[in-house]
Amino acid sequence: MRKFLIVIVLGAMACAGRKTEQAVVETHDTSTLALTYASGFRVRYEGNAKHVEVTHPFPGAVTGYKYLLVPRDQPIPTHADDEKVIRIPLQSIVCTATTHIPLLDYLHESDKLVGFPTTDYISSEVMRKRVDAGDIQELGVDKGLNLERLAVLNPGVVMGYTTSSDYGQFKKVEELGLPVVLNAEYLEKHPLGRAEWIKFMALFFNKEKMADSIFQAIEKNYLATKAIAQPIAKKPTVLSGVVYSEAWFLPGGKNYASTILSDAGCDYLWSEDPSNGFLQLSFESVYEKAHDADLWIGVGSFASLPEIKAADKRYTRFKAFQQDQVYAYDARKGAKGGSEYLELGYLRPDIILNDLVKIAHPEALPTHELFFYRQLK
Repeated sequence: MRKFLIVIVLGAMACAGRKTEQAVVETHDTSTLALTYASGFRVRYEGNAKHVEVTHPFPGAVTGYKYLLVPRDQPIPTHADDEKVIRIPLQSIVCTATTHIPLLDYLHESDKLVGFPTTDYISSEVMRKRVDAGDIQELGVDKGLNLERLAVLNPGVVMGYTTSSDYGQFKKVEELGLPVVLNAEYLEKHPLGRAEWIKFMALFFNKEKMADSIFQAIEKNYLATKAIAQPIAKKPTVLSGVVYSEAWFLPGGKNYASTILSDAGCDYLWSEDPSNGFLQLSFESVYEKAHDADLWIGVGSFASLPEIKAADKRYTRFKAFQQDQVYAYDARKGAKGGSEYLELGYLRPDIILNDLVKIAHPEALPTHELFFYRQLK
């Protein structure tokens, strides 16, 4: 049985959501959607229509993408030429990232997913049942995307993401007459900013109020744990990442991972770095700075200490390795090996934060059991 460590308010809210999910029309007290942490999209309401803009769709973007969401029984209002019209509420959707999966699950719209690039990556138990039943079709990745199968599915939206200005296969998808919407949650700098993109998904199902309730519960949990960790005076030093192709990859100082480590009461050794992406450093420079780090959190796909040693004996020189203070986030995997951390974790940074506080300050959360993370042996 899954143990999500969710406060009672989340459970009660989810039950309430099931009772009211048939009410697909919501009223809005303001002309814009309130966002607290997310900076990558904005929403303006005009009558029953929603003007949605993804303002920062990929790194270095200078312009965004605009969408006009219109009730399927309403006429399309006059709109700007660069606004793509999408009829709502969606009756079906194709997603392209596992991080989109829990957004549908939490909004009780799991049954709307009809296609995904590589279904083995899906961990959600609800979605896996749909995969096994043949209700979610495997579509292939990038140039291997099966356009014919996608055309037959005819989803109301294909929700994608891109890391550059190259629209790639999405152009061909739009040539089929299928709307493409870019989800850029991965670019948010704050953990709660990524979680707040549940409000973005909710727009397409008229469930903004439900999404707001879900997010508020997650935020409350996160801030409560942060408040426990911040006053602790002694903060363990933290190293992260491993070597790939001759370079050590680790989070920049403004990266999501650096922020959540700081909130957990850790001293991430590269926290002063100004970048929000990933650094590529030499082994020697990392060792010089972090050989005496208390904790090593995040070691790629390594599953054990002997495996790390076999890959490069130099890893054994780190104090964290010698003292068995190495942690991976692969404690939970789906039925086909998909990572629950990489699927659910970005919606639930409160659970990640609980894990990190437990690792860094076990006395602060005495009853918490690690959920996503595990100590390597």
